[in-house]
Amino acid sequence: MIEKMNELKSKLNEEIKNISSTRELEDLRVKYFGKKGYVTEISSHMKDLSNDEKREFGMQLNSLRNDLEVLFYEKKNILIDKELRETLEKEKIDITLPADNNDVGTLHPLTRITNEIEELFVSMGYDVVSGPEIERDLYNFELLNLPKGHPARDAQDSFYITEEMLLRTHTSPVQARTMIANQEKTPIRIICPGAVYRRDEDDRTHSHKFHQIEGLVIDENISMSDLKGTLELAMKHLFGEERELRFRPSFFPFTEPSVEVDVSCFKCGGEGCAICKGTGWIEILGSGLVHPNVLKNCGYDPKKYSGFAFGFGPERIAMLKYGISDIRSFYTNDLRFLNTFNRMDGEN
Repeated sequence: MIEKMNELKSKLNEEIKNISSTRELEDLRVKYFGKKGYVTEISSHMKDLSNDEKREFGMQLNSLRNDLEVLFYEKKNILIDKELRETLEKEKIDITLPADNNDVGTLHPLTRITNEIEELFVSMGYDVVSGPEIERDLYNFELLNLPKGHPARDAQDSFYITEEMLLRTHTSPVQARTMIANQEKTPIRIICPGAVYRRDEDDRTHSHKFHQIEGLVIDENISMSDLKGTLELAMKHLFGEERELRFRPSFFPFTEPSVEVDVSCFKCGGEGCAICKGTGWIEILGSGLVHPNVLKNCGYDPKKYSGFAFGFGPERIAMLKYGISDIRSFYTNDLRFLNTFNRMDGEN
């Protein structure tokens, strides 16, 4: 048996010389030390020996194991070093070569629209104000003349977290927070852009998450003519100086009177087309004079102060302005979609 062990060691010495990779070395290790390997096969003979012979045999077997493991360890270090040098040689970077062109994004169309609207209203003296997307029911509904049980709450089917906390359904809570925080009750002129959430089934024109840009002006002697002039300026800026506006009576719990605002179709000039559904007009936003109850709830005297509020969706404006047919396109993070606007604006 001792002679067989010596033969096994010599055999490994010869075989290991021809190994050229760590993978081949691992296969060879299994061949010698695996469950059916040479060393295991020799170990199986121990059961046939006497106790004295087992002691001597065990010492020889341990010596063989140690010698073979040293051979594997030394060869493995050599191969690892060799493979590392080959990898470094193969994957080295020539920094003198020109860089590859990498695909990069560009400004998202919603960011473009939001920036454009913010710049317009800031130039008119408005402040841009933000607020939390996880909101209290108090600010999202109650202060805005929507008490618990109000039927208008159903039209804004909400994502409630607790009985008093929810994902905001509009950016109007920012208006309420701003009015309450204004301790001196001085005039307010703000816009509030941000994400909002409602329980809508996602399709081409609806999304459970979307964006709003709302505006609020509070001062003495604010009237519908101030609202009309402001919105005409904004819509002409967005869709062209030749646009006309149409105001239709509507209802919102937080404004009185309330109006829906249509803009004359920028595609057909009012003659009727697919975009305006043959009417010549496109519904664009909702607005109205701030309800006296909202002013009172937020600490303003409705006998002294009045105001107007409006709100529109950047997604809708972007879809109309850029000819986007599916609202879900805004949320795919597809560089091909973004690069469409890169080329459109001639940016690099």
